[in-house]
Amino acid sequence: MLEIGTGWGSFAIHAAKNYGCKITTTTISDEQYRYTKNLIEELNLSHLITLIKKDYRHLQGKYDKIASIEMIEAVGHKNVPAFFSKVSSLLKDGGLFAMQGITYNDQKFDIYKNSVDFINKYIFPGSCLISIAQVSEIVKTKTNFDFVDLEDITKHYATTLNIWRENFLKKSNEVKELGFSDTFIRLWEFYFTYCEAGFLEKNIGDYQFLFSKQQEY
Repeated sequence: MLEIGTGWGSFAIHAAKNYGCKITTTTISDEQYRYTKNLIEELNLSHLITLIKKDYRHLQGKYDKIASIEMIEAVGHKNVPAFFSKVSSLLKDGGLFAMQGITYNDQKFDIYKNSVDFINKYIFPGSCLISIAQVSEIVKTKTNFDFVDLEDITKHYATTLNIWRENFLKKSNEVKELGFSDTFIRLWEFYFTYCEAGFLEKNIGDYQFLFSKQQEY
């Protein structure tokens, strides 16, 4: 199995510990690489998890299954077709690709993708959400994937953000002790609240996509 976007290693470790999955996971973050490498070694999972630091565009090989959890937003809307083409080239015939991504309202997506908002200016520079219609069109034209399933987990993400905000504020004194300012804390409080409201109002959504790759003849 391949994971595109390691994050802090949670998914790879969960798959290895609970299912004995042999998984290759890739990141371009030095800090996430160091943290996850140490965690894998501490948990004695090096025989199951291969951690690499490489851009997904340079990956090679063939995998039975591929997963990518909220990494697609960092690709940029102009690069989403190339992302799907690359995933298709890495997936074996009959394989499955699971992707979780934050989506923007289909009807407003064309305006959104060419604009600058709070998130891509202050939190995730250069980021861009996807839309379900955009993904459907790309899958049709750039891959030989079948669209197997789509699950809407938006309401759960709104709850998650509320909990993140509460937990963050409870630890605000510890954040200050690390050298961060009140401005930094207010920025992140606004970010959590901003996103929670967006999910509650359904301006943005969170979806889990599942695709299977048709056999090539």
